[in-house]
Amino acid sequence: MQDHNYNPTPSGRIPKITSSVHDINADKPPFGSRFLTGDSDVWAQNAWDHVPPPEDQAETITASLERQRLAPVPGQDKEKYNSKPAKYWDNFYKTNADNFFRDRKWLHLEFPELLAAAEPEAGDIIICEIGCGAGNAAFPLLSANKNPKLAIRAYDYSSHAVKLVQNNPLYSAPAIGSIQAAVWDLSSENTLPPGIEPGTVDIVLCVFVLSALHPDEWGKAISNICRILKPGGVALVRDYGRYDLTQLRFKSGRLLDDNFYIRGDNTRVYFFESDELALMFTGSRASPSQKIVRTMEESEESQSQEDGSPPPIRSSPAPHTPPSQPAEPSPMPSSETSLDQGAPAQIPFTTIHPNLLVPLAGCPPHPLFAIEQLGVDRRLLVNRKRQLKMYRVWMQGKFKKLSGTSEPEGM
Repeated sequence: MQDHNYNPTPSGRIPKITSSVHDINADKPPFGSRFLTGDSDVWAQNAWDHVPPPEDQAETITASLERQRLAPVPGQDKEKYNSKPAKYWDNFYKTNADNFFRDRKWLHLEFPELLAAAEPEAGDIIICEIGCGAGNAAFPLLSANKNPKLAIRAYDYSSHAVKLVQNNPLYSAPAIGSIQAAVWDLSSENTLPPGIEPGTVDIVLCVFVLSALHPDEWGKAISNICRILKPGGVALVRDYGRYDLTQLRFKSGRLLDDNFYIRGDNTRVYFFESDELALMFTGSRASPSQKIVRTMEESEESQSQEDGSPPPIRSSPAPHTPPSQPAEPSPMPSSETSLDQGAPAQIPFTTIHPNLLVPLAGCPPHPLFAIEQLGVDRRLLVNRKRQLKMYRVWMQGKFKKLSGTSEPEGM
């Protein structure tokens, strides 16, 4: 593979100027991708794109899963973790306040729709962030906003997280635009977020949110996202991917169910396959041309928090498509790298959660959304001093609400 940007100087760094997640309508990787030409160069730079996992990754995965399955969470304890999940997130934010996660400025690179909504002439736009935490996504966007008609609505089922947002100085006096925050559970039945009417939201942002839900709550979550979005509105999703480093590192007594775990702070996390997100939003598995693989190698110096934050990078916004002009699904090109090619051949057989193989409980009939983007971000974190490599996996998707979608009843 041709190296477009290689700098042979070990101390040099190739700057990351673009997302490496392929758009489903693009024939080639984004300009600015960094290609590794040989194994001997692996320690020469901070980051490389499109680097497949090692040949022994399948053995590593199999050994980790077998170890976890020998000592799952005791059956009598599962109800404790699943009955009041918001309580554990309250405890998390009471302990960590707003110091745990870095500001997610990288979202502007991965989701240029956010920056486009903040342009001066973008007009009336409502962005609804679900699972806002301490505001690490909302406030960077609000700081960069130039659109006086941009309204940011931030929701979390942790009341303490919402208090952190409301106590931020920018909350009470934003320079341009507006922000409101309130407590709301994405898996709620028969209730919408405070201040939101059905079919009024342009963009829903869910960053490491769906993974915190029990699989039995997925249907209600998708129903609520569909309910609040305008026809043509888009849901922007980033979450944990199957066989991420954090999944393989879980110790005994943490496995709630297949690919579903309880952390040391008692918060839950699920690790997704791309087909699971496709089934959740569209009712169908993604075609090979819709499954986009992004792989990156990154040094320890560029590591960020467990929530998958890439380094902050500036990016130009993409043109904004008004949700009042809904787009129907279009034929997908077949030239992209799919999950069925290359790296997946080295990874053990993956399964789809059984809840997604039947109509989701609490969810209107599909199709509800069209896939605009569905990507896998495989990143290799490198500890140069100890010569260690650590593989991370995240899922990223953009799902556009179809016109004519029936609204859930009883809400």
